[in-house]
Amino acid sequence: MDIVLELTDTFITDYVYAYFFPIRPAPYDYPKMSSNSTAQTLSDWTYTPATKFLHVEPSKAAYLSSMSRDDPIRQLVTLYFITWIFGLLVYFVFATLSYYLIFDRRTLNHPKFIKNQIWLEIVQANKSMPFMALCTAPLFLIEVRGYGKLYDTTEEGPGLWYNFLQFPLFLVFTDFWIYWIHRYLHHPLVYKHLHKPHHKWIMPTPYASHAFHPLDGFAQSIPYHVFPFIFPLQKVAYVVLFVFVNFWSILIHDGEYLTNNPIVNGAACHSLHHSRFEVNYGQFFTAFDRLGGTYRQPEAWMFEKEKKMSQAKWKTESAQVDNLVKEVEGSDERTYGDEKTMKKNN
Repeated sequence: MDIVLELTDTFITDYVYAYFFPIRPAPYDYPKMSSNSTAQTLSDWTYTPATKFLHVEPSKAAYLSSMSRDDPIRQLVTLYFITWIFGLLVYFVFATLSYYLIFDRRTLNHPKFIKNQIWLEIVQANKSMPFMALCTAPLFLIEVRGYGKLYDTTEEGPGLWYNFLQFPLFLVFTDFWIYWIHRYLHHPLVYKHLHKPHHKWIMPTPYASHAFHPLDGFAQSIPYHVFPFIFPLQKVAYVVLFVFVNFWSILIHDGEYLTNNPIVNGAACHSLHHSRFEVNYGQFFTAFDRLGGTYRQPEAWMFEKEKKMSQAKWKTESAQVDNLVKEVEGSDERTYGDEKTMKKNN
């Protein structure tokens, strides 16, 4: 994350901090004692690139603030806004692209599609992200200040072989812990307080991907932050993976069941989690659901688009969902759309 922090400082926050927290000039230019000196006082901070793969020379603004780039308070505040604003950008850009390019908008006519659902999903995500960022920024700060095992060049890491191994290792490690965290979030005493807001969307759209209770969303992100304190992780790979996990969360909510892959926990598997509640807890793979006895294989009809979108199948599925909602939640507090208010997207 220090790479993102450096780029943000260079193009945005150096100017912000220089304006609001300017460095105070000395009352005189001791030891010269020149009363008419006009020299501008600069910070003694020294620029060190976050990575050898990218070099962006700082502007003069980087040296004009009393809060230099290596000030931990400044770093914490900047990381908070990076996490919040960058998260929003990824969410809106990728979710919108997915909604218009992938998502089958006939889903809006489904009897279990909530009235004003897309708007409600967006509102929930926007309410949660500032608080999720508040929890996440301190973890990013610890990483940025060098307490983890992040490395830059291959020479600093375990070796060339690890540059490739780190990607599947990251996915397997985080998937294992997300499986158990997610499963615990379905415990009756926890579900109604934290995870229930995300299960409001029985027929989710890509905008439901980040529509969590903030503590729910943060809890499921913890493995991503723990990983670089246990295993080495290349800095650029860390940024790529950070974007990828957000992108993947959107993809598994896009409703497009491309393949019935027995290994990958795709959109078909995750859609069953939303409609069947206590199955398919995994984020990336099906392995831990299989080992934990919670795997439910998508049925063949789910990959037949016209059958999946038929009124007959919707009616059958809705009846099953009603029974599960009563079993898991007791009563259904959702307000569903009706034929007059739902859009027709054929």
